[in-house]
Amino acid sequence: MTTITLLHGIGGASWSPVLPALAPAAVLDWPLPGYGGSPMLAGTSFAAWAEALRERLDREDIPRIDLLGHSIGGMLAQEFALRFPERVRALVLYATTPAFGGRDPSFAEAFLRDRLAPLDEGRDMAALAEESIAPMLRAGTPEALVREAVAAMAAVPEAAYRATVRTLTTFNRRDDLGRIAAPTLVIGGETDPLAPPRTLERMRDAIRGARLAILPGCGHLAHLEDPAGFNAAVRGFLRGVKEG
Repeated sequence: MTTITLLHGIGGASWSPVLPALAPAAVLDWPLPGYGGSPMLAGTSFAAWAEALRERLDREDIPRIDLLGHSIGGMLAQEFALRFPERVRALVLYATTPAFGGRDPSFAEAFLRDRLAPLDEGRDMAALAEESIAPMLRAGTPEALVREAVAAMAAVPEAAYRATVRTLTTFNRRDDLGRIAAPTLVIGGETDPLAPPRTLERMRDAIRGARLAILPGCGHLAHLEDPAGFNAAVRGFLRGVKEG
């Protein structure tokens, strides 16, 4: 059975409602470098991250994976699938985009100022997590899952967060989507402002044979907002992928 590899977003990993739905498959919850106690890389880039993931798979003798990436993890999933297509059996691109928005460098500069301002003003990651997570979740999200997401982000080292946010602004694989060879599910929330349905539709259209799932009423963290709907879509997709 293929190992399912999970790539989290900038806020860290909060996969507890997803893991039971992936059983009995083996799961590799791979932290971005600097997260989850892992060391940061000497140079931070999508190419370096993809190579680090490949090295981890080689060390654990995992020849091929089903790859699920959320947000910036979805960007890395695209990067990995394009660099190492022979290693990816199936691809789930979740609440992500094919490029960082805005071609004008001033857009990236303004984005970085906004994202990093709380830290520059002296607040810590715990305070940033409290401010950032709740507004991203729809009303009625179980409080235990809200707290899991807040705790995950609060645990991210500030240096890793800063480096990851800066790396986000460098991503652009918009013109390469047509080269993705793995069977692909594009999935996200109906009300997600960061990866809106129209963006996901364009990704679906650009990737040969890709499927699309939009979860009603959900934002950027649909796996916490509607675990049953998210799990059903992912599980159904992966079970339908034929070995090749």
